[in-house]
Amino acid sequence: MTAISRGATPVPEGLRFVHLGFGTEAVEYETAWQEQRRVHAARFADEVPDTCLLLEHQPVYTAGRRTTDDERPLDGTPVVDVDRGGKITWHGPGQLVGYPIQKLPRPVDVVAHVRRLEDALIRVCAEFGIEGTRVEGRSGVWVLGDPVEERPVLGGLNLDFAPRAADDETYDARLMGPEYAPSNAGQRGEDRKLAAIGIRVAKGVTMHGFSLNVNPDNTSFDKIVPCGIRDAGVASLAGELGRDITIAEVLPVVEKHLKDVLEHAELLPRAV
Repeated sequence: MTAISRGATPVPEGLRFVHLGFGTEAVEYETAWQEQRRVHAARFADEVPDTCLLLEHQPVYTAGRRTTDDERPLDGTPVVDVDRGGKITWHGPGQLVGYPIQKLPRPVDVVAHVRRLEDALIRVCAEFGIEGTRVEGRSGVWVLGDPVEERPVLGGLNLDFAPRAADDETYDARLMGPEYAPSNAGQRGEDRKLAAIGIRVAKGVTMHGFSLNVNPDNTSFDKIVPCGIRDAGVASLAGELGRDITIAEVLPVVEKHLKDVLEHAELLPRAV
């Protein structure tokens, strides 16, 4: 874990990246959460510059404040409840997680911060030849699916491809078999999320952040209703590219675009 220096010297400007651990050094969630709190307090006190923690997590489900009981694992797998926005998600090997801890002007514009993170990650996807985009009303970075009538037939299965209403709580892919699982959304030609975003702002300083699916085992998402969304699925860079890709390959690209977007954004307080 890279140490953060303290002292009476002026805090340098610009965004700094701190690598907490990858691969065999993947970070347990509570350890990273505690480090977030420490850096958050230091940033609020102007002891450190804006800092983005980058890491892989050991496998874990985390639930934001809006998560409902029927979105959690059916088998009772433990879930860590956290103080960020959003709903339930999974973190684990093959997923690049970033926690930008940034001081924003007051009154804080949370939506603008989310949009900046989306913009940086859309640029990352583009650099790897993937057209990532936003979906209205849903945070994160998405790959859009095919029109319903153009979606493929899977192994002769007659699947129901009619779009399901996002608020239809009667539909549960976990009860429908693997063909309908979130991890198979790409094979079905449905909308699928490449990067999830969930943040918190306390004392004008951001916490939590984003997770970008690089080459994880996306079947881990099949135990939950990812981000509380029932009519779409999840994707990875490796799955969309059809080739292996590593965290090490993606990491410098993510740093480049985060630095460009977050350092050069015109930070304005929310209009009141």
